[in-house]
Amino acid sequence: MPLANTPPDSAESRRAGAFWPSMIGPGVILGLAVVGVAQPVPAVIAALATGGAGWWLSRRTAEPAVIPVSGGLVPVAAVAEAPPFAAILDRLPDPLMVIAAEEADDLTGRRFLFANAAARDLFKIQHQGALLVTAVRNPRVLEAVDEALFGNVEGVVEFETGGAQGRAWLAHARPLKESAGRSRLALLALRDETDARRSERTRADFLANASHELRTPLASLSGFIETLRGHAKDDPGARDKFLAIMLAQAERMSRLIDDLMSLSRIELNEHIAPAGRVDLAMAAIDVIDALAPQARDKGVIFDPVLPPRGGAVIEGDRDQIIQVIQNLVDNAIKYTPEGETVRVEIFPGLPAEAAAAARDTAASRMSLLTPDHDLAERYAVLRVTDKGPGLAREHLPRLTERFYRVEGQKSGERSGTGLGLAIVKHIMNRHRGGLTVESVQGEGATFGVYLPMAKATSAPAPTPIPSATAEA
Repeated sequence: MPLANTPPDSAESRRAGAFWPSMIGPGVILGLAVVGVAQPVPAVIAALATGGAGWWLSRRTAEPAVIPVSGGLVPVAAVAEAPPFAAILDRLPDPLMVIAAEEADDLTGRRFLFANAAARDLFKIQHQGALLVTAVRNPRVLEAVDEALFGNVEGVVEFETGGAQGRAWLAHARPLKESAGRSRLALLALRDETDARRSERTRADFLANASHELRTPLASLSGFIETLRGHAKDDPGARDKFLAIMLAQAERMSRLIDDLMSLSRIELNEHIAPAGRVDLAMAAIDVIDALAPQARDKGVIFDPVLPPRGGAVIEGDRDQIIQVIQNLVDNAIKYTPEGETVRVEIFPGLPAEAAAAARDTAASRMSLLTPDHDLAERYAVLRVTDKGPGLAREHLPRLTERFYRVEGQKSGERSGTGLGLAIVKHIMNRHRGGLTVESVQGEGATFGVYLPMAKATSAPAPTPIPSATAEA
């Protein structure tokens, strides 16, 4: 079977290959007449007839073969035509653009001559001929495009796009061959480097955080082991006390490692929106049921205010949504005094402004995460309210920092790893949601998250830019 890229034989080569074999017959007849074996006149007539038949056969051989298709026959040569390159480029996963410009001094004259689907989606390009500066605003990228257009210089630029889910890109700007009477052209190709950058940053953060936070419990364990090997080895009371402390430190290290690993996994996929659907009310019921023994031991009562099944369906990863609710409810149980209540509320179908609005105007309030959204988006809001000591205003901005714990709440039965709210924030960022906090000192705090409601139908795809093969 021939390779797909093997060029078909040309008509000239097929004609030449068939011509010489067709001349063998006339040549043999004429040779017999020359040596006297055949009569000259009949031999010449036979040679002409044989030669004519061979010429006709060589012409038929040179015609292209045909293959059957629905509706008729198509020459094989038509199958080997050049593929539609504009359609191929349009389906590439990386953004690709062709930029045209006339004059170097006309800063607003750089326009898109072609942009594939990935570029149109990234930069929200609506039509052919759109201005480059309306889509790409990074000065270094614009400078690299200008150098490719007017300096015939290739350039590579690293840059990041803004928004709640930032992306890291590597931009390649290369000049295209100039033609007389046409605009100057440059190719701008982008490659997504987000995964690589996140992996590097996550690895560095994990090592830094682990080495810093594990140092204290490891030092405690080493000290108690030395004590037990020394003068306390024959003291049963001291031994039991130190072993209990060592067990608590080992459990803390285990929780710390689990939270660090969870946070690292979430950060690696933070820029990839989840595709599943979750019933937020059912997820909250599962968390309340799971934490009911812990609340009962603490003497805390749950007060859920939830919509019916199917009333608050969101777009999300169920395991991560469960993790968010569990972290918030677990914190509320820790800080709520015995005999008080923890309220869990869900309000579906709210616009972004209402979802992020303050519930208590007298409370200190802060938005810890605000998503990129449009006016048509609707959100389901989850609020968890405790009756604890509350938080001072100065602590609110730092609540989602890793290992940040409010002074006076770092030890005792309220101790934790300090990663719970950091995990909540990164999960909400992946889900294109928001995170808020309200607090009144001495009366408690309310943490709220809001997530996009699941849509019944998908949004229509953007209108593609027609390829400009005539100009390109």
